[in-house]
Amino acid sequence: MSEPLDPLAEILSSIRGSGRRVTEAKRRLAEVLVATTGHRTADELTTAVQVLSPEVSTSTVYRLLDEFEELGVVVHSHLGHAAAVYHLTGTVHGHLVCQRCEATVEIPAAHFDALSRELVTTYGFMLDRHHVAISGTCARCRESVAVTEHA
Repeated sequence: MSEPLDPLAEILSSIRGSGRRVTEAKRRLAEVLVATTGHRTADELTTAVQVLSPEVSTSTVYRLLDEFEELGVVVHSHLGHAAAVYHLTGTVHGHLVCQRCEATVEIPAAHFDALSRELVTTYGFMLDRHHVAISGTCARCRESVAVTEHA
């Protein structure tokens, strides 16, 4: 039984397996994605890549993110009105986004099971759980509003 590859090696293997070359820019973006926790915008990822390789342009990072998504390495999500964010493919999850403080909480995709079934049954619509974001108000912001109202 072989040992599982580390995440960086898996990404590079996916690139090679698709018949594509592993360029310096691809390697750097892969390194940044593996080192990143949470969700990052393309601009944030570009900044981190450029720390390692200043010659990598913003347009290259955007193009590589599209390529990585096509390969199933990353997924993007739209969390409210902000720019799309990216993260490594992994456990499918949804997002709760606070409209006041913009905090984002990842929640297990299982919370959307009943909704997903109903959407298919009623509308023939298949929910893409990687892109689910529900907006509302987090507990901390609700508490601050309640304190302000009672003051």
